[in-house]
Amino acid sequence: MGEEDLTKHGIGSLPGSLYEAAMELKGSSLMQEVLGEHTHANLVGNKLIEWDDYRTHISEFELQRYLPVL
Repeated sequence: MGEEDLTKHGIGSLPGSLYEAAMELKGSSLMQEVLGEHTHANLVGNKLIEWDDYRTHISEFELQRYLPVL
């Protein structure tokens, strides 16, 4: 389906990153109800830590590609 058809039928897209998914989870009253407040809060917190670890990690590819430029 194209973007127009998706919009026409009210079909959204999946989160584009772990951060976006964590924010969706954080705002989900259904998931809070299903998991319980404590588990829900801890899961969101852990996913945000995981996202931060991912986004601040320097990969071997980045080192090889960009370090020589400096």
